[in-house]
Amino acid sequence: MRIPSPQTLSQTDSQTEDAAFPASAYLLPETLPPLLFVVDESGYLQSLEWSVAEEFGVQPTSWVGRSLEQLLSNFNALDIDFQADVPVSTADPWQMQFPSGQLTGVVQLCPLSLDSGRSWMGAFKVIDWSPAVGVAQAPYQIAERQLTRLTWSIRRTLDLETIWQQTVEELAAILVVEWGIFCAYEAPNQPLPVMAKVQTAAVECPLGETLSFSDYPSLSAVLRNPQPLVLAAIDQAVENAAIADGTYLVAATRHLGEINGVIILKSPNATGWQGLDMSLLQAVMEQVGTAIAHAHLFRDAQGLADELQAANQRLRQKHHELEEARRLAEEASRLKSEFLANTSHELRTPLNGMIGFLRLILDGMADDPQEQDEFLQEAHKSAIHLLNLINDVLDIAKIEAGKMQIDMSQVKLSELFANVENFTRPQAERKGLRFEIQQPLTHDEIIINGNYQRLLQVMLNLIGNAIKFTHEGHITISAEIKSQKVQFKDQEWPGTVKVSVADSGIGVSLEKQDRLFQTFSQVDGERTRQYGGTGLGLAISQRLIEAMGGVVQFISMGEGLGSTVTFTTLLYQEPVLIE
Repeated sequence: MRIPSPQTLSQTDSQTEDAAFPASAYLLPETLPPLLFVVDESGYLQSLEWSVAEEFGVQPTSWVGRSLEQLLSNFNALDIDFQADVPVSTADPWQMQFPSGQLTGVVQLCPLSLDSGRSWMGAFKVIDWSPAVGVAQAPYQIAERQLTRLTWSIRRTLDLETIWQQTVEELAAILVVEWGIFCAYEAPNQPLPVMAKVQTAAVECPLGETLSFSDYPSLSAVLRNPQPLVLAAIDQAVENAAIADGTYLVAATRHLGEINGVIILKSPNATGWQGLDMSLLQAVMEQVGTAIAHAHLFRDAQGLADELQAANQRLRQKHHELEEARRLAEEASRLKSEFLANTSHELRTPLNGMIGFLRLILDGMADDPQEQDEFLQEAHKSAIHLLNLINDVLDIAKIEAGKMQIDMSQVKLSELFANVENFTRPQAERKGLRFEIQQPLTHDEIIINGNYQRLLQVMLNLIGNAIKFTHEGHITISAEIKSQKVQFKDQEWPGTVKVSVADSGIGVSLEKQDRLFQTFSQVDGERTRQYGGTGLGLAISQRLIEAMGGVVQFISMGEGLGSTVTFTTLLYQEPVLIE
């Protein structure tokens, strides 16, 4: 290729002559060496050097003493602070004008301190060039310039999809083709997936989404030949390196000699590729191949970074889980130790009582039969208390092991409440507490679905706690029918009965209520030692009620304000309420 170039940069000398320009060496802008210069603090050139000045007809010495504004057409001295002490880089490109054309580039300036005074060293990095208007160009001279711009464009991105699509789109526009595809190349004899495609409205690409070497044997010739090939057809074997009257242009992109892509372009006529510089196109393909390789490296690095970040996140999560497990284990160990300490105390108390009263009888310490009966009654009470403690421990052990079996049947609410009253009213009245039971008024019996013994155990637990922690006031047991259908174990029930145990006792602070139903957890160790018990009553009650399809709730407004414990149980049949 030949471009007109001036004999001098003088704007007064408009005489030009054709100078041979080595297109194969300098057509790609990034291959051009930078133009180096030194200016004083006023912006006037002290020296100018460019190793390819002769190819462009430039005489560097003729520009010494002139200003940057004369060298660079759109340069404004007011944009540069020549008194500053920091390097300057231009964000926007500047132009260097010649009678035969224009160079476009970016400028970098660096301050210098010389014996002769303050100066600046600059570099003009070429990113594009174009001939002047009116200078005759062959059609493929224009195409070659556009190809160089393509390489500049794709080298500015690291996104593979953008490189594939932008390359095939711009090649199709520059070379005026019917359609074009960009295939990724992964390994020999492996099918080539189509990664990007461009086509006109009138002509569609007929090749499909994947190309195999068995269906398109001519592609093998492209891989063997470093230069692009012009083919008459791509679905038959190719013996020669190129076919002059072909309508397909097939080129491979390479990086360090390794193929990483294949481009196929379809020309509308058999002479569509005449005049195209194949060595230039090969250089462009190598630039595209380099861009693809860099994008793959970036994607791999990004993937590794994402994997590392995910691994770090998993490690942090695992560390957090281990820390939480350690904390829970330590808390469980502490709670079990506290539980065992309290339980051992509770077990020793009734045992000591039993042994003490029986020893009094054996030693003949009873004054009369009546006192002996009293000793036996106290020993019996201690034995019952001990049995209840052991039952609590065994129950929670079964629950924790998942071996608690509960058989459900019909239970009359009135019978359950009557039995509960027989057990608990005397205890409440001995402490001077008002004891009241409230049941809904119905025409027929209220029948619930549950396990009678477990329901009795739950109510005795709840009422026993209410009596234990209430020193004055009242204990109220009530029931309320909820006529809203519920599902339990794939069966529909007509509703529930909500049972409430309310007291005017010591209550529980709000911040401690979430620990009430924890196994081996007691709200206050001091309170436990004062009032006795294992602290398992609520935990056992909750597990039993949930196993029977109900829910347990604890309500207290705070210490000294009493408390209410409610639980629900399934309604076997809906009774008729008395209005």
